[in-house]
Amino acid sequence: MGLVGVVMIGSPVGLSFPPDAALLVQLLIGLVVALAVIWALLLLTFAVLRPKGVVLADAARLMPDLIVLAGGLARDRSLPRRVRVRLWLLLGFMASPIDLIPDVIPVIGMADDVILAYFVLRRLVRAAGRDVLARHWRGSPEALAAVERLLRCHPDDVAGNGGDQSNDQ
Repeated sequence: MGLVGVVMIGSPVGLSFPPDAALLVQLLIGLVVALAVIWALLLLTFAVLRPKGVVLADAARLMPDLIVLAGGLARDRSLPRRVRVRLWLLLGFMASPIDLIPDVIPVIGMADDVILAYFVLRRLVRAAGRDVLARHWRGSPEALAAVERLLRCHPDDVAGNGGDQSNDQ
């Protein structure tokens, strides 16, 4: 028994797909549209939440140091478990070849990594204080100052003082 063709609305005349393939094409198009919307929302979130004077290119230049920082922090047993889990997930996302924006695109290719790193490290500072950044930082002091500016660290950001005061070790 042969396959019955279904012509998709808007398809060129004569182009037909089996019913299952037509559904698959529609699902793939829906997935691509959903990912595009999520990507746009992430970029908009970064644009709204980033500190004044910070541009994506500056943040992208910090990525190698941030990866080393996240690795050191993820292995630090003095940090709460929930924070370490977030850091391991961040490292896994950064290492994953699956990105919302391909990393081969200059500057904006790291946008999804930068945005996610911002949120994870900001939560870290709120949970553990800003001194934990300096303790694990391996880059230059100027780069650390830039990261602290990006994360909006303040001198009063000490462990448990940033609003994330749940205590699940």
